[in-house]
Amino acid sequence: MKLSGAMTALVTPFTADDEIDKVGLKKLVQQQLDGGIDGLVVSGTTGESATLTDDEKKIALEVVLETNSGRVPVILGTGTNSTKKSVHATKLAKEWGADAALVVCPYYNKPTQEGMYQHFRAIFEETGMPIIAYNVPGRTASDLLPETIGRLVNDGYIAAVKDATANMQRASETEALVRGKEDFSLLSGDDFTILPFVACGGDGVISVVSHLAPGDCSRLVQLTKQGDWEEARGIQDKLIKLSSVLFSVSNPIPVKAGVSVLGIAHHRTRLPLETASDNLVETVRGAMIDYGGILG
Repeated sequence: MKLSGAMTALVTPFTADDEIDKVGLKKLVQQQLDGGIDGLVVSGTTGESATLTDDEKKIALEVVLETNSGRVPVILGTGTNSTKKSVHATKLAKEWGADAALVVCPYYNKPTQEGMYQHFRAIFEETGMPIIAYNVPGRTASDLLPETIGRLVNDGYIAAVKDATANMQRASETEALVRGKEDFSLLSGDDFTILPFVACGGDGVISVVSHLAPGDCSRLVQLTKQGDWEEARGIQDKLIKLSSVLFSVSNPIPVKAGVSVLGIAHHRTRLPLETASDNLVETVRGAMIDYGGILG
């Protein structure tokens, strides 16, 4: 499968009883689809996957799939620091109807490049699911290098990579190694780098700021691919200002505040992430007002 454009790494709304807020999640998905988003990710880092049970992941995916109704690709986060557990989670994703699996590089264990190659190989061979390798060294203490990505792509074990290194040299090196692989997608994992990443040959972004500006994020990818630099830079400048607020403390605390300002769902998070303070909610609201067009 070929993924492109802007895809939102969805937050997971919670009720006052700390259960999945199905109504809020459905409203969020509909808002994203109406805004022109190109794909949806369930139970990624932004979805607080580390604190969700398998049953909760299934509930969230079912809500998203039902609301989406086949309009855009739906991806489920299935990665852990255990290959066996990741295989199991990816099998469930396939059984539940996800289009692809987002598999984070194994965290804490600090595997070698060969270990990570074998990890992704095993997950694909045992599930047959399209795999998006998620490289986010700042959270995992492991780093999937371009040479290993190229090897995985050439051997057919991954369909895409989400690169959250914010390193344009890395993006260019990876693109050179996978150039000509028409079914492979190179995706940014950092909202600050959408324009330069796509200009380096990337296909799109898995985004957080797209919760608040889905149409602009999708449009920015399109404009950059078309080489419409003036308009692209204008959108990028606005998104960077908004993103700086949304990443002022650990994601997804601020973006959940933004979703609550939109009236979609409460901004509750699960420990060990604390729920946004009233001051942070107002800071996010101010950034949304400054951005323009988000609050009507």
